[in-house]
Amino acid sequence: MKKIAVIDGQGGGIGSLVVKMLREELKDSIEIIALGTNSTATTAMMKSRANKGATGENAIIWNAEKVHIITGTLSIILPNGMLGELTPEMANAITSSPAKKILIPLNQEGIEIIGIAKEPLPHLIENLIKHIKELMT
Repeated sequence: MKKIAVIDGQGGGIGSLVVKMLREELKDSIEIIALGTNSTATTAMMKSRANKGATGENAIIWNAEKVHIITGTLSIILPNGMLGELTPEMANAITSSPAKKILIPLNQEGIEIIGIAKEPLPHLIENLIKHIKELMT
């Protein structure tokens, strides 16, 4: 069974929506691990039916090596992303992980990626789910 880590911080709103949509599309064919930079984010993702959840720097570093796919916003690979909630060590563990990283190009860190069309968040998440679903089949 494939393991997918959904990483989020702050209130966990984006992560919880990703978990909810992954569960709706892929049912129980995947294991979803909710990794929050804080307990509020982890709790929100767990309420959306993640299989497991863990919080904090060590949990993210530990689990980054143990999953097949890591997903979240672009901020999860930026040191000090999410208003400083994402530590440089977390970003390093995520980017160094052999897992495939599928990221939502939503960013509040002052970084622009040229060539990506600006779309509303719901469309970005739909595209993310579609891409993950294609990888699973």
